[in-house]
Amino acid sequence: MTTAPDTAREAALLRIARQRQAAKRGSVAPAAAGGAEGAEGTTGPAPLSAAQRRMWLMDRLGGSGAAYHVPFAARVRGPFDPQALGRALTALVRRHAVLRTRYGQRDGEPYQEALDAVPVPVEVVTADGDVAELLREAAARPFDLASGPVLRALAVRHAAEDHTVLLTLHHIAIDGGSLAIVARELGALYGAALDGDEALAGELPGTLATPAPQYADYARREHAAVDALENGLEFWLGRLAGARPVPLPAGSGAPARRGQAALLAEPLPPAVLEGLRAVGREHRSTLFTVVLAAAYAALLEQTGRTDLVLGCAGSHRDRAEIRNLVGLCVNTLPVRVDARSTGTFGALLDRVRDALLEAQQHRDVPFDLIVERLGAAARGAGGQPLVDVTADVLRAPTTLDLPGLASEPVEVDLGTAKFGLGFYVEQDRSDGRPPRCLVQYDRARLDERTAGRLLRGFADLLAAVAADPGHPLARPQPDTGAPDRTEPAHPAAQLLRDRPEVAEAFLLEIDGRPPLAYVVPSRTGSLDPMGLRAALRSRLVPGLVPAAVTVLDVLPRTADGAVDRGRLPGAPAAAASADIVGVREQAVLDAFTEQLGRRPALDDDFFLLGGHSLLAVQLADRLRERLGLPLTGLDVMEHRSPRAIAALLDGRGEERAAALAAVQSAARPAGTSPRSTRPATTRTGTVLVTGATGGVGAFVLRELAARGHPVRALVRPESAHLLAADGIELCEGDLGDPDSLRTAAAGADAVIHAACTFTSPEVDLAAMRAALDGWRRGTFVFVSSVDAYGQPPVTEVTEETAPAGPFTAYGRGKLDCERMLLEAAGSGGRGAADVVRVPIVWGPHARLRDQLRWGATGQFYQAARNGEPIELPAQERGWYGAPWVHGAALARALVSCVERPTGGVVNAVGGHVDWRDFAAELIRLLGSSSEIHATHAGPGADTAAEPGAGEAAGPDFLLHHRRRYRPARALADELAERPGRTGGRCSPRCWRADGLTG
Repeated sequence: MTTAPDTAREAALLRIARQRQAAKRGSVAPAAAGGAEGAEGTTGPAPLSAAQRRMWLMDRLGGSGAAYHVPFAARVRGPFDPQALGRALTALVRRHAVLRTRYGQRDGEPYQEALDAVPVPVEVVTADGDVAELLREAAARPFDLASGPVLRALAVRHAAEDHTVLLTLHHIAIDGGSLAIVARELGALYGAALDGDEALAGELPGTLATPAPQYADYARREHAAVDALENGLEFWLGRLAGARPVPLPAGSGAPARRGQAALLAEPLPPAVLEGLRAVGREHRSTLFTVVLAAAYAALLEQTGRTDLVLGCAGSHRDRAEIRNLVGLCVNTLPVRVDARSTGTFGALLDRVRDALLEAQQHRDVPFDLIVERLGAAARGAGGQPLVDVTADVLRAPTTLDLPGLASEPVEVDLGTAKFGLGFYVEQDRSDGRPPRCLVQYDRARLDERTAGRLLRGFADLLAAVAADPGHPLARPQPDTGAPDRTEPAHPAAQLLRDRPEVAEAFLLEIDGRPPLAYVVPSRTGSLDPMGLRAALRSRLVPGLVPAAVTVLDVLPRTADGAVDRGRLPGAPAAAASADIVGVREQAVLDAFTEQLGRRPALDDDFFLLGGHSLLAVQLADRLRERLGLPLTGLDVMEHRSPRAIAALLDGRGEERAAALAAVQSAARPAGTSPRSTRPATTRTGTVLVTGATGGVGAFVLRELAARGHPVRALVRPESAHLLAADGIELCEGDLGDPDSLRTAAAGADAVIHAACTFTSPEVDLAAMRAALDGWRRGTFVFVSSVDAYGQPPVTEVTEETAPAGPFTAYGRGKLDCERMLLEAAGSGGRGAADVVRVPIVWGPHARLRDQLRWGATGQFYQAARNGEPIELPAQERGWYGAPWVHGAALARALVSCVERPTGGVVNAVGGHVDWRDFAAELIRLLGSSSEIHATHAGPGADTAAEPGAGEAAGPDFLLHHRRRYRPARALADELAERPGRTGGRCSPRCWRADGLTG
């Protein structure tokens, strides 16, 4: 029996502990020289580069979804070897530390820390036909930047020699230039992996023969040189003084979630593209500069504004020292152009060329630093960012060429938009078809009709300019001798005026409070005030939505024709009474004061007070900690004033109270009175739950609430809003932050440790050690796995069965955590420890559904969904299947262990499912045409190898699983099926109710 980690594992854990102790002491500067982190030899935590910091902020703000995921896919035909790809990926992440880096936080400031290289698994699923949705789902699965990894791999098997390979990376670790490096090196490493491990460890060709530059060194150099950027920063502050966002034409389409993209395209004849290149040569400009100028011209025609700021990407990769660096080396360049007195496109092109060259001379200044210094001036009156429109020339995508395989790129459309509007021209296409001009837009900012009008104007302009660079500009503004400073109308007023049923609209703004809207109907239809406000709510951020819409026959006016504000219904009197400040409003005001350095009024604007993205994250952190209510940085940026933020928190508090009442009512037997509520200040018996926003954690929270236990939840800040019950004490942190675990456990009376990375055992082990350091009293319940048994030589497994190798990396990690816990139990005032070994968990939760679709059973689900044959072991070989437990039954068992600890190892198994029943039910639920072929020969006995370089137990390992696990007698009541409830059902027939196939 193997229960202790080997020497190499202990050394790795010790190295991680030393690095995190250095971080705890407050230093993110390089540690001692030496090590394998790159040519400069620095190790340990490092600051983030400016570009990484922006990615980290977007992740912490919440709401970015998959906008910063980078899918890289190729269709490969020929004898593809997934295990060789896994070994090649493992060698790649060992070479480039940024691909195995996590991003922690200390005192509100982020840092990056490279983890030890571990095998990179390549998940293989079988599918046929169109796999676009499968690839999109895989690429959109969220990353956890705090613990990693930031790279994952999937291989979709269409046929024996036909696969689609998908690598998904987070943008914080890669850019377009890096992708080409990754593709080149991965191809060479895959070729070496085909020749065996010796070839992979031997002398490699080209740049692989020399150590790779490391991104952490690049970030340190950038951080050290920040003081030298002051002159460049002064340039940008002067250049952008008085600039306003492009006033995008308001549409009236269906409501959409912010960041949801749509793309429109028109073909671009090759002759037009050649003509644009010729225009560029004539004006000493690149094709990109010509396209950028065309975007300005299209916006000039649509908006009439001559003072416009567009953004474009600037790269630092022309420097020799970072030419082969994998990482994020881009910056946003704001290009401001004054189009006055430019009657022709050629004249505008010259202006754009000069403005772009000037911007590139100051490209080292991080755009986020510019935005921070600009403060409120970096946003429009409606909160829209200064740079929300971009343009670019798109080249053929990078191709993943693997030796011995025919490869072609595959586009994976995630449907996300980073900008409100983008103008693009395809220079060439991988499929050989003619180039196109495109407009991508955020559906929350524009509707399809408006975007289509912009595309047609852009396409017509490109065609006209290619034939005649002297093409006159539409609607050029006269030279007035001063830049255009016209402030756009309030967004709500503009949206109302654009509606055909509205003749006139007026917005009354009252000291920054939500405005009041007044409309006069046209002759084309009647007006519904509630419908109008609902339409505005779907198009605008909450702070811009009028408090009410009032329909008038006419707008009251003064003698000079201006709207008479005093005669508008509902207009406030001149002297307003003093504000009565509520409890949460006071808390928000205090947090604003501490974070921003001055006391605001209730209706002061966050941005006008000097707020920016990082301050929004920090302000949300502070308020979450004090009020115990979910709040993200994006909430702060959208609601902006203390009054609006407090109102949001009030609403969330009411939602939680209602959710808790519903849970307690459902759990209370009929005819009994409600349990007395413990005072908020008394938290005796508090149970810490880790993994509270995961599938198991959600059931545990409900069970604890039903039994009246006070709860403390360890939760990442951006996930705090997912908790749905009042009375939960939120404790910020994650597995990658040992200090947060230690602090959370220190004040708890019991611990249920359900969090797990699944893919990084070294992080799980370090997290367990930190939790044990903080644990001082009460029971500690650890959610382990039946994988910790390994491969014992029996088919009936009980708690007394000794674990036996070989183990998967996941199972070994769980076993090591168990050992650490059981050794600590009963010492230093600690209570008992229970290890609950858990099989596959199901239940109505998104995380659990994803595990069934993509995890160990994914091969069955994907085959059934695509109508593929499902190969199973021959029936005469006996029973094959898997143990299961429902999330609700597991939660009852875990809470029972807190209340009545067993003091050892227990199995929480609700039942077993035969693979034949499993497959048949999947086919029925999915309406699949799959057939079950029970003829698979497979191995004569269970086999599994300790995963090596890129290797993992293959599908046959799960398929030929024949062990049954006896549930613990002590948990029999909790694991039993409850009549009328889903918890405890151990048949796949409950999937319909649990939403697996929904």
